[in-house]
Amino acid sequence: MTSHKTTQTMRPATAAKKLGVYLEATPAEFREGVVSRGELNALQADPPEWLRELRRDGPHPRPVVAERLEISIAGLARGGVTEPLTTEQIEALKQECPQWLRRERATQVEVREEAARIKARDEERAAARAAEAARADDSRG
Repeated sequence: MTSHKTTQTMRPATAAKKLGVYLEATPAEFREGVVSRGELNALQADPPEWLRELRRDGPHPRPVVAERLEISIAGLARGGVTEPLTTEQIEALKQECPQWLRRERATQVEVREEAARIKARDEERAAARAAEAARADDSRG
């Protein structure tokens, strides 16, 4: 029996997410078709002009906007940002730095610090368990 290798495809929304672009701003032929893994790899390796332009100027999807503003996606919603933003709009927000953005950035710093604390704690616990297991093995042998 021979196995048939099928081409892996994805919906345009999935491909746009992987490319970090706002689906509605992509060309119609991209939105209306399916994207194979090979096509996605080609777009990532050698982006066409429309993709380079979208990545540079936007409009950008929420994850990209949040990343560029150094806040969470939930922080965007709390700040009232529900629509995609262009690079120009993101830069204007950074310059203006409204109170909600300062607050969300501070929250994001706290979240990162807490995540680092938990990671360090978990690593210490894992090391202690490994040391305990090693001592138990030594006492048996």
